[in-house]
Amino acid sequence: MADQKLPAQVRTDFGKGAPRQARRAEVSPAVIYGPGAAPPHVLLPAKATTLAVRTANALLTLDVDGEDHLALVKDIQRNPIKQIVQHLDLLTVRRGEKVEVDVTIHVEGEPALETTYNLETTTLLVEAEATHLPETLTVSIEGREIGEHVYASDVTLPSGVTLVTDPETLVVNLMAPVVQDLGETEASDDDTEAIAEGATAGDADADAVVTDADEK
Repeated sequence: MADQKLPAQVRTDFGKGAPRQARRAEVSPAVIYGPGAAPPHVLLPAKATTLAVRTANALLTLDVDGEDHLALVKDIQRNPIKQIVQHLDLLTVRRGEKVEVDVTIHVEGEPALETTYNLETTTLLVEAEATHLPETLTVSIEGREIGEHVYASDVTLPSGVTLVTDPETLVVNLMAPVVQDLGETEASDDDTEAIAEGATAGDADADAVVTDADEK
C-alpha cells in the first residue's frame, strides 16, 4: 500500500466555533497519536483527504511545517450526506514497523449447485509491516458444497502478513438455500364452492331486479 502525501498545518484554534470555521475553510481536523509527547492536532485539506482515505487502513505522509509524519488512519468521522471527512484519528508509524489492523474479507467464486453461503466474519485482524498492509483478503468458495466451512486459518494471507484473529474463527458457512413461506396456499374445495355459490346468488338477485323493472 503506497502512502499518500498531504500538506498539514498545526491547529491552534479549539474554540466553540472552530469546527464551523474548519468547514468553511474546507479543512479537516486530525489528531496524530503516537508514543511520547502529547499528540499534535493538525488541519488537512478536506477534499484531498477524503480521496486519500477511500480505502481502509490508508497510509498518509503528512507534511507538518516541512517535517514528514508517516501515519495510519485509525478512525474516520464523515459528513453523513456529503461523506466529506470531518475528523481523523491517526497513528504514527515507522517504515519497517509492524502493526495490527482489521482487513476486510472479499468472497469470490460460485458455490456448488443449490448451495448458498453466509459471511460470518467480515474482517480479520492481521499483523503486517506498516507500508505493506493488504487492502482486502480474498476467500474463494468456488465449487464448495453444503455443509462446508471456511475458517480464518483457511484464508490465504499475502507474504509478510500474519493472522492475529483466532484461527478457529468461522468465516464462511456453506448451506442450503432458505425457502421462505410467503403464506400463499391454493384455495380449498370448500372455498371454491362458497365463491361459486356467492356468484350464483348474485346473478339471481340481478335477474330479480330486472324482472321487477319489466313488470313496472
